[in-house]
Amino acid sequence: MLVLHPQSSTPLVVQIVEGLRRLIDEGALRSGTKVPSIRQFAHAHDVSVFTVVEAYDRLVAQGLLVSRPHSGFFVRRRARGPGGTAALPPAGAAGTSFDAMWYLRKVFENRHLSMKPGCGWLPGEWLFGEGVKRALRGVAGDELDFGGYGDPKGFAPLRRRISDALAEQELGVAPEQVLLTQGSSQALDLAARRLVRPGDVVLVDDPGYANLLFGLRFLGATLVGAPRTPQGWDLAALEAAIVQHRPRVFFTQPRLQSPTGSVAQLAQLHRVLQLAEKHDLLIVENDICADLDPDPRPSLASLDQLARVLHVGSFSKTISPNLRVGYVVAHPDLVEDLAQLKMIAGLTSPELTERLANGALTEGRWRKHLKGLRERLARAHELVARRLDDLGFEIFHEPKAGLFLWARHPDMPDAGRTALEAAEHDILLGPGHLFAADLQPTPWMRFNVAYSSDERVFAFLESRRRAV
Repeated sequence: MLVLHPQSSTPLVVQIVEGLRRLIDEGALRSGTKVPSIRQFAHAHDVSVFTVVEAYDRLVAQGLLVSRPHSGFFVRRRARGPGGTAALPPAGAAGTSFDAMWYLRKVFENRHLSMKPGCGWLPGEWLFGEGVKRALRGVAGDELDFGGYGDPKGFAPLRRRISDALAEQELGVAPEQVLLTQGSSQALDLAARRLVRPGDVVLVDDPGYANLLFGLRFLGATLVGAPRTPQGWDLAALEAAIVQHRPRVFFTQPRLQSPTGSVAQLAQLHRVLQLAEKHDLLIVENDICADLDPDPRPSLASLDQLARVLHVGSFSKTISPNLRVGYVVAHPDLVEDLAQLKMIAGLTSPELTERLANGALTEGRWRKHLKGLRERLARAHELVARRLDDLGFEIFHEPKAGLFLWARHPDMPDAGRTALEAAEHDILLGPGHLFAADLQPTPWMRFNVAYSSDERVFAFLESRRRAV
């Protein structure tokens, strides 16, 4: 019999998972047995449907339950262990790695949560909705080839516009060196598939860009972390890692980095390029927050002129994530390889969304939108940093720009556990192990300042602090 204890410090999701695991282990729930439906379980135990969904999803991922369409959830049939007993996965087999994958999926599945301080995007009302609407009206009057597949490299006028914008940042690239992608995620994925093979050692920011880290692990790469500091990287540790592990590629985000918000200083950029030259290292530079930076500053690509650097950008953070328009610029030969990979995977380039992005950039209010967005983010940074400081959080760096603050509290040693408790209160947090190269538990959490001003978030954090 499964009994839940709502007053326990153990989250209800964890109680359900551990309780059903115990019943399966003891044989009370045999292989092939149908378990109560989500609504039946929620009603019987007086818990929310959301809580049961999370618990069942975790049990499916752990290999204890199986979901059958239109039938429900069943205890998974397992291979027999020694002595004829059913071989269960050990309780810690999934480990932090499983929790991270589960949470990453939930970030995208549970956008209905009312509070999302752990997410990675801007609220809809902060984005360039009016610009997209005006672009839609303009595109509606264009002659479109609905039967075509689009230019493999993307809509030519947008590539020219990106080329011109990069020239203003002292990065000289021809439009032919610009490859449009479905957001920065596809750009990073194409770079990874072109440059990384199973078993390769890859250098990454630590903590780093979560989606990228999971993608690299999926490709079979061995990740070596380059520790971040408020000024960029720990250069001594970075050089030691290069010398010891001999990675071929370094994936990094110098500017307004996710999750720390840190910005690499000019001297650091020069030193990283020196190390890349000395040790024959390629660099994939993720610069998706460039438009959110109020201060003009060089990029690795502008200092290197694409000799060793692939440069990734995106409009998802500033126009709309739904448009999924990003880009990668690189040496001409490498761009051709990336374009071929893009067409092999997707067969087409989505010209309609690329036209919409181009229309939004050219309709006349783009610079005003960026200026207002930067100012709004600066105010949010000031508010959220002050409230976190009042609660006793240590803030890693205060960039006063971009989306993120990286913080930890001495009374919350495991951010993963705090995030599970937050889910019970309709709050999506960003626990630090998602962003760690080794996926180990950490007290650090990522806060998206655009979503972190809700007093209910601070009330929850205060309650966790007092509960210790």
